[in-house]
Amino acid sequence: MTQNWRFAPHDESQVRRLSSEMRISPLLAQVLIARGLQDVGTARSFINARMNELLDPCSMPGIEEATDRVIAALNSKRRITIYGDYDVDGMTATSILLQCITLANGQCDYFIPNRLDDGYGLNCDAILELHEEDPERLLITVDCGITSVTEAALAKELGLELIITDHHQMDEELPAAACLVHPRLPGGDYEFPHLCGAGVALKLAWAVCQKLGDGQKASPQMREFLKCAVGLAAIGTIADVVPLVGENRIIVRYGLGALAELAPLGLQELMKVAEIKTGQPLDTEDIGFAIAPRLNAAGRLGQARLAVELLTTSNRERAVQLALYLDELNKNRRTVERRILKQAREMVEENAEWEEHQTLVLAHPDWHPGVIGIVANRVAEHFEKPTVLIALEAATRTGQGSARSFAGFDLHAGFSSCAEHLMRFGGHQAAAGLRIEEDKIEDFRQAFAAYAATAPPPSDDDLLVKIDAEVCLNEITKQAVLELDCLGPFGQENPRPQFVATRVELAEPPKTMGEGGRHLSLVFQQHKTRIRAIAFGKGEWASQMEEAGGPFSISFAPNINRFRGFESVQLQLKDWISETADTTVTS
Repeated sequence: MTQNWRFAPHDESQVRRLSSEMRISPLLAQVLIARGLQDVGTARSFINARMNELLDPCSMPGIEEATDRVIAALNSKRRITIYGDYDVDGMTATSILLQCITLANGQCDYFIPNRLDDGYGLNCDAILELHEEDPERLLITVDCGITSVTEAALAKELGLELIITDHHQMDEELPAAACLVHPRLPGGDYEFPHLCGAGVALKLAWAVCQKLGDGQKASPQMREFLKCAVGLAAIGTIADVVPLVGENRIIVRYGLGALAELAPLGLQELMKVAEIKTGQPLDTEDIGFAIAPRLNAAGRLGQARLAVELLTTSNRERAVQLALYLDELNKNRRTVERRILKQAREMVEENAEWEEHQTLVLAHPDWHPGVIGIVANRVAEHFEKPTVLIALEAATRTGQGSARSFAGFDLHAGFSSCAEHLMRFGGHQAAAGLRIEEDKIEDFRQAFAAYAATAPPPSDDDLLVKIDAEVCLNEITKQAVLELDCLGPFGQENPRPQFVATRVELAEPPKTMGEGGRHLSLVFQQHKTRIRAIAFGKGEWASQMEEAGGPFSISFAPNINRFRGFESVQLQLKDWISETADTTVTS
């Protein structure tokens, strides 16, 4: 599917003015203007975002009552149990509250459901078990629970005090918990709606620390803890792919700095096995591509408790053991993913009749339900179709499925239209999950394809790539890239600056690299300037680019590659067009 490039408009006089008044390069000024930061005050406020700009935690709906309940439980020596989720956001949120309450001399433990046996969120069996073990405990959810109406009703019936903290989409009916904490709770007026679960947990921990101090400020010990907690919240924020704007950008900006100085023992050891140098500034790529996948592997393979232990242990020897084990789990996960991806591609190629479908629904008895979501994303990108992968269970003759969208297709709407064929489903537009009886898969496949055939086609915005500026490669110097880093941290809704260069040639034949030749290494040349580039997950471009021939127009995001003490500019190739072919560019 062809993607169009939309170039941001630039007023040259405006670029010169902003560059002069802020004493920045014209290139940085162009990017700021492209992103709507056109006046000096707004631009400086964005670049220099401060920790003291975080909103008062008590302005979040439910926080004050939740804080009072936590303090009361601490004073009465009751057990406090954190009920987390098995993804990185849930693990870091669990770790934040666990450490906060433990530091306050509270009796605290945690429960994380097994992804494979218990499924997502609160479940009635767990509530019954926790109540039977200690009916006086205070139960606090993190990163889950806001749709758990039945489970909250059971807790209320049992007399189990339940605080729900969450950030996910709410249903019309809210759970009848003792207290709800959520940035978008009806009737509230919290100014930033995009916090992740760890961000919400950080706010609750902050409010508890204030209350344990003088009511406004935390004690020195708790302030030191909160610095570490911001680092954990940064990991959860990056891993959950929430918008890196507003409070999230501040949390990640200062959290990455905190991790470089105050990383917990387990994270220090995990950084070593991931070959990230400790004590140096981290970026979002370090978290997103090295730390988060290793933590996530534990959750995907049913061992999320070990990740929380890694994040909270004070025992160096145990931290080393856990880091090595999580690294091994991650290697196993990648092996399983490669096998599933190969099988999925073969299934599509063997079923020519699916070519007419605008969606893919694939099922297999040997697939692991914990990793099919990642593979579904790769299959969707490869075949440019919304994709559902289903792991079949022989014992129950049912399947657990994960789906990923493509080009803005609304998965939740699609599943809703096929609900008669499903046991249950959930999720949102871009990612969703389902449970289905094995003998209904073919009916679902046909119904899902039929819905897609009548659904609105992708809008222009779904197919547009936003370009900050057109440049010459000799402008992309190390100094220029380092200056652009002031716009970070980069992530969802605040991507790395993306540029286009034209009349670019391949200085060398492109080479595939990585596991199975998934990635692509290139060297581009424009006039006398040569720059190395990498295209992640685009190994197939090697033959396509050689066949198409140059010169090329390339779309890329520059960064600094740090390797064995050396730093050099590297381009992340996002898209390319042979200039001998027809193209569509939007300005």
